[in-house]
Amino acid sequence: METIVPVEVIERKILLIRGHKVMLDSDLAELYGVETFNLNKAVKRNSERFPEDFMFQLTKEEADSLRFQIGILKTWGQSVENKQGRGQHRKYLPYVFTEQGVAMLSSVLRSKRAIQVNIAIMRAFVKLKEMLSTNKELAHKLEQLERKIENHDGEIKLIFDAIRQLMVPPETKKRMIGFGREKEG
Repeated sequence: METIVPVEVIERKILLIRGHKVMLDSDLAELYGVETFNLNKAVKRNSERFPEDFMFQLTKEEADSLRFQIGILKTWGQSVENKQGRGQHRKYLPYVFTEQGVAMLSSVLRSKRAIQVNIAIMRAFVKLKEMLSTNKELAHKLEQLERKIENHDGEIKLIFDAIRQLMVPPETKKRMIGFGREKEG
């Protein structure tokens, strides 16, 4: 079954903000084939479906940080041309949607494309979770191996110390043969 949007494209649009994996409203609008304004308008009409753990607005600092770090949010804070060639300026700070918020979007945006895009996005989130889980398992196994090696290092050092001690020739006490003169004190 061919997906409308490749999972890799979606994965690149998933960001980590405030400890949550999220997607920007502008990226979602692009994927759904709608204007960002219209996506946010549909969300506002259904605001009871989007509590803070489903969707939140970025602070100016977060938006600036994203814009400068990875070159996104190019439409926030500056004028750009839209498809009709007219200038466009985003007045409001961007919103981001968590996985649950993206899932809720499917109940607000009802086009066939929105349904297909949502399925692709959910698959991308699942794939990301699987990758993180695999990485955690790998990190745990590596930590266990490091502990074993640390223990072995100590044990190996003891073995080498014991071998070195065996390699040192024993001290022989020489006794003088004959008569010796006592030292005067």
